[in-house]
Amino acid sequence: MLINAQNLDILRVGFHTAFKGGLGQASTAYSRITTEVTSTQKEQKYGWLGKMPNVREWIGPRAVQNLQQHDYAITEKPWELTIGVGLDDIETDNLGIYTPMFTEMGMSTGSKKDLLCFEMLKNGFTGLCYDGQSYFDTDHPVLDEAGEEISVANTDGGSGTPWFLIDSSRSLKPIILQKRKDFEFVAKDDLRDDNVFTNKEFVYGADARFNAGYGFWQFAWGSKQTLDAAHYATARSALSGMKGDHGRPLGIMPNLLVVPPALESAGRKILNSEFGAGGETNEWKGTAELLVVPWLA
Repeated sequence: MLINAQNLDILRVGFHTAFKGGLGQASTAYSRITTEVTSTQKEQKYGWLGKMPNVREWIGPRAVQNLQQHDYAITEKPWELTIGVGLDDIETDNLGIYTPMFTEMGMSTGSKKDLLCFEMLKNGFTGLCYDGQSYFDTDHPVLDEAGEEISVANTDGGSGTPWFLIDSSRSLKPIILQKRKDFEFVAKDDLRDDNVFTNKEFVYGADARFNAGYGFWQFAWGSKQTLDAAHYATARSALSGMKGDHGRPLGIMPNLLVVPPALESAGRKILNSEFGAGGETNEWKGTAELLVVPWLA
């Protein structure tokens, strides 16, 4: 191939098209457990976490519900992926190997949010949320009807493969994805660029700025117990009975069972089988959607 501006433009368009094709093939399962928040700064504070507004009877003056209760913040992270294409390969038209690479580049950048968000969920047994406790913990502090602090759990512990039951219908989901800039395709393929002059290499990359953190712990149950009917029932009962401060029911309806590939069979038996392990009618059939996530493997 003759290396000139016109041919380099054609090459750039082809690589960009392959990149976008791969981006379109990437999984977007993260959106099932994630609320996406646009940020204009490197660190965004979420002081309102931990204070879910409650409608009250209007007696006397309005009661302003202060949302600034915690100092929880998410700090963005920069991400990049770069591919170099040798000048010699372009001159000899040896470009067939690069189109699949740019497709994979698109898939890799498109999958980064899945990897990040499900890793946050998986690490929730040790990762801290807004109240200073692990996201999945047995002693989250909550005020009861009398205004006394009590401990509430959103996990039943265990030491096996983790699985999660979630109410994904709420506006704020268990994971917050804070995004400042999504991945953009950038080319450094001008013949006057230093990378071309010095290394005989055309460089193509993508970069973004985002990070993930934890939302309300009340909307998710994490377990390392055996995934069976009994433990599933425990999770549903606990989530459905969750209350906010002062004993206010939160109206949580678990509708998504999230499992790694190793627990797909167990999840299907609970949610799809007509009968239970002992031949009895399976009362949990259809009570949630099963989401099998390879990123949790």
